[in-house]
Amino acid sequence: MLRKMLTYTERFYEKLKDFWESKTSLRLTSAVLVISFVACSLLSVLVINNYITLGSFTHSFDNPFFSIEIVFTMLLITELFGLIFMLPDSVAKSVGKQFELLSLIFLRDGFKEFSHIGTDFSWESIKEPLINMTVYGFGAMFIFIILGFTYKLQKHIRLTNTEDGQGQFIKFKKLLALFLLAAFAVVGFFDVKTLIESGNYLHSFKTFYTVLIFSDILIVLIALRYTLNYYKIFRYSAFVLATILIRISLSASHFYDVAIGVVAALFILLLTLTYNYFVKKIPEKINT
Repeated sequence: MLRKMLTYTERFYEKLKDFWESKTSLRLTSAVLVISFVACSLLSVLVINNYITLGSFTHSFDNPFFSIEIVFTMLLITELFGLIFMLPDSVAKSVGKQFELLSLIFLRDGFKEFSHIGTDFSWESIKEPLINMTVYGFGAMFIFIILGFTYKLQKHIRLTNTEDGQGQFIKFKKLLALFLLAAFAVVGFFDVKTLIESGNYLHSFKTFYTVLIFSDILIVLIALRYTLNYYKIFRYSAFVLATILIRISLSASHFYDVAIGVVAALFILLLTLTYNYFVKKIPEKINT
């Protein structure tokens, strides 16, 4: 029964992944982002010059740079889909994708600070947003650099040496990815509902990262079905801790959020270095 369910869910997952990674989907995503950016920029021009009003959205579009925040938020949403579809391929790559997403969130926050400047470029007006922009920009850059070294050092070791066990583990991760897609759809529904009712978009990345924490813990527990190897279980468990640090970063105040995010990225880099050392020095224990 379990094998049949995993087979059906795997087929459904593969169809969704093939569609998401197709050239048609990529072109459509790009077109939606471009059209949204142009449309929002035009709406801002019309609102600023008092040609139209947009009800509860008028205040947001009164800022000429609001369209940048909107399109970057949409870009982050597309990256979330990429993160979900990467989970079954490699847990390590999935965690790396989480940090990629965090770095883009920091860049978006930098653009958001820029939108606070508006049209007044006096020093008193731009001083605080400029400092915040610089911190978020360098925070995103540090994570970008750390991830580059981490990706170069990563060694992807199979959880189990048996083809049957490895294949089933991947199928479980694909099933988990489908649950994540469902959770993402639910969160998105309530975000859109709030947007329509109040004019405020929550962009609940915090909520999604909370869901990711539970999914990562499930992966650790499922992995125990196939191995009790200390090094592998420690590595998977450390990935959960990294996700928790990212989640805390998203809730922390200015400067602390960047510091926690960079520390979490350094943690993964150190984990990769030490794991590689033990893979090299104790291969007989790692691969059993």
